[in-house]
Amino acid sequence: MKRAIKLTAAAMGAVGFMLVSAAGVLCRELPDAYYIGAGEKLEINSPLPVTVQSTAQQAVEAGTADTASGARLMLFGAVPIKDVKTLTVRRPKVVAGGEPIGLKVISDGVIVVDLQEVGGRSPAEEAGIKVGDVISKLDGETVSGNADVARVIEKSEGRPCIAKVERKGKQLELTIEPELDGGSYKAGMWVRDSSAGIGTLTFYDRQTGAFAGLGHAVCDSDTGQPVGLSEGSVGEIRLTGITRSQPGSPGQLIGEFKNSSSIGEITENTPEGVYGRLDTDPVKGRKELPVAFRQEVHTGEATVVCSVDGTGSKEYSALIEQTDISKDAEHDMVIRVTDKRLIERAGGIVQGMSGSPIIQDGRIVGAVTHVFVDDSSCGYAIFADKMYEHTRCVGS
Repeated sequence: MKRAIKLTAAAMGAVGFMLVSAAGVLCRELPDAYYIGAGEKLEINSPLPVTVQSTAQQAVEAGTADTASGARLMLFGAVPIKDVKTLTVRRPKVVAGGEPIGLKVISDGVIVVDLQEVGGRSPAEEAGIKVGDVISKLDGETVSGNADVARVIEKSEGRPCIAKVERKGKQLELTIEPELDGGSYKAGMWVRDSSAGIGTLTFYDRQTGAFAGLGHAVCDSDTGQPVGLSEGSVGEIRLTGITRSQPGSPGQLIGEFKNSSSIGEITENTPEGVYGRLDTDPVKGRKELPVAFRQEVHTGEATVVCSVDGTGSKEYSALIEQTDISKDAEHDMVIRVTDKRLIERAGGIVQGMSGSPIIQDGRIVGAVTHVFVDDSSCGYAIFADKMYEHTRCVGS
């Protein structure tokens, strides 16, 4: 009898230790603050049952908007995880996109895309300049293209030129000593001032004219580095074809700008997407949908809205296989395309579909961002509320 009691006590102690340990992990991983809709309660989708006790639940139930309060997260309703902040807001409503858009981003300075030898040496490389560096000033003059760089280097007549360089967020000053080659002075580097490509519109806010797209930054095609934004524009795209994704080789949408006219401006190029304003409603007649808050997104059935054949956007069935709302999450979601139509047409996810909105339970929950190289039916996605935060800044 005593032995049985001891075993039971030991088992209960082990369970208690496991619960406390699990609560500690959740405490580190779960966010410290949450948005909730007016008149709604905080609910968190988690592999382990997380319940909410709020000392200010009455304010939430009353339907007040933009009201800050607190809540306590509990594991199994018994083990405290931590206290968090909640902000009750009127749930935003936007219009899902899915249409391809053309993105033109002009960099703040020039991007170094190649280093070469001139006269048997590479002055830029000797100065410490690397591919991917952004040069904003050269010899005290602002440079915005190859012509500016060539003019300043030629004007130097061989004397050292100081380059103001940004590299991965750090500011540097490097000295280039130009080389005389073929009758003119050269720095031994190629630069570019802009990038253009195809992405997908995620959503449009009719109240402010703000838009969100892509779900990741516009990057330079040679360096792979995000383009620092000086200015940018959005153009209409005509899809002309598609290269199907295959294992080991992601496909891509193929298209061209319809014309040189702009339909909007880009004001932000961030790791979480591109944002700005559109001149006209690109999705007239389409109804608005509420935006889901990240803790509401769950594994299970969903749809992806995209256009792959030039006949307009369509909804395709998909599964959200993983979600991660932790503070240091590398990726928010893993999504799998299950619709045979999209798999047959595109092989799953292709480049150019970045930004395609994901809908679950009648809400916009996120956007596709990347395709898995070895399994093109799968990809990563970003939470929609992260993207909406940027459009709030655009619309303010």
